[in-house]
Amino acid sequence: MLVHFRNTKIEKEFSSEKELVRAYGAEQAKMIMLRLSILRSARSLADLLLTPPLRAHELTGGRRGQISITLRQPYRLILIPAHDPLPLKPDGGLDWQKVTEVFVTEVVDYHSPPNRP
Repeated sequence: MLVHFRNTKIEKEFSSEKELVRAYGAEQAKMIMLRLSILRSARSLADLLLTPPLRAHELTGGRRGQISITLRQPYRLILIPAHDPLPLKPDGGLDWQKVTEVFVTEVVDYHSPPNRP
């Protein structure tokens, strides 16, 4: 699968182990590198469903259209398909077998409420 990055900041962070460790810590960096390796070796998003520890799934609500992959708890690697138009199944869901390119958008804990001043 082709893996792109949402912006140059994320691309720089994900470009080397040193940058990942600086941004996310040693253990999380190792997990992110493993996840990127799995993504790059997959033929499509459907291959991710065969790797249970990833817990890859589509998000809903305000994050509709995004794919979540588990990192170290509570963090997730967020992807969006890099297809226009999105490949959809007849029922309207994303056709994971046809998604062969993704954008990495962020590493986030979306279960916690945002910090408010």
